[in-house]
Amino acid sequence: MKKLNKNLLTAAMALTLGLSLTACGAPAEGGDSQEGGEPAIIGICQYGQHASLDNCREGFLQGLKEAGLVEGTDYEIHYENASFDDNMAIQISQSFSAEDAAMMVGIATPAATACYAAAEDKDIPVIFTAITDPVGAKLDSGNITGTSDVLPVEGQLKLIRALQPEAKTVGIIYTTSEANSLYSVEVYKDLAEQYGFTIDAIGVTAQSEVTQAVDTLINHKVDCLSNLTDNNVVGVLGSILEKTNAAGIPVYGSEIEQMKLGCVAGAGLEYVELGVQTGKMAARVLKGEATCQDIPYEVIENYSLYFNSMSLQELNIALPEEIAETAQDVANA
Repeated sequence: MKKLNKNLLTAAMALTLGLSLTACGAPAEGGDSQEGGEPAIIGICQYGQHASLDNCREGFLQGLKEAGLVEGTDYEIHYENASFDDNMAIQISQSFSAEDAAMMVGIATPAATACYAAAEDKDIPVIFTAITDPVGAKLDSGNITGTSDVLPVEGQLKLIRALQPEAKTVGIIYTTSEANSLYSVEVYKDLAEQYGFTIDAIGVTAQSEVTQAVDTLINHKVDCLSNLTDNNVVGVLGSILEKTNAAGIPVYGSEIEQMKLGCVAGAGLEYVELGVQTGKMAARVLKGEATCQDIPYEVIENYSLYFNSMSLQELNIALPEEIAETAQDVANA
């Protein structure tokens, strides 16, 4: 049996609402604040700052509002950025637990893992987003749920083949400790042969190693790079593009913000929408409509095609008409 939040129970008894608390530790429906009518604290731990994760956070807040919750009345956001530091993510999560947050939100796998570890003793509900493989990260059971951003790898390989008919080798850089990236690299390797590619994947242990890995792939004469949602890699995407553009090697992105930064094209997710979906899930828990265990984590399967016409022009890559008709140009976005 799950533990009830004592502060919330005390508030409910004091106000004689006669409402039962949910097993997830949130107020019952219609009572979204903590003791004394104060807003419920939502602690958001974002693993690092780049556009994709920022979009997840903004979408999450939008999702709460669309679900009818009002900031300052129903909830209060305590937001912290871990700057891609695992130890910092742990400290942030522990601080949320110490202040008895009503909910913790982990944006990206290291942040979600830290939140779950810090929340477990107090049975605080945890919501995650921007996690590719919740099962591999062991975040698929307990007082936790959220959304998975599994990459549309097959769509990406089809796109690369359409834009580079003669390409043979796709380079990928990934962080060896990031479960999302390990999962995605294996999917690339499993599917690559079907589209006539081989994968040249280089693992790094820190962000400082990424540009050196780019130099290695350039020396290997890869035909292109396909970028994952790997936080260490995305964090220095500008530096990657400087090197690859100078070498005449296109980089394909995995979500819209990467194309805005200069990747030539990509099959990817829209992370604001991912965040909105996550926020609505969190609202159900805060309202007492469901517990985390009642809501299986959700996989975002729909994706869109994006291209950057300026980047394509700089690298003399022609965009097939059938793709141009359905894809979105983000060059001036």
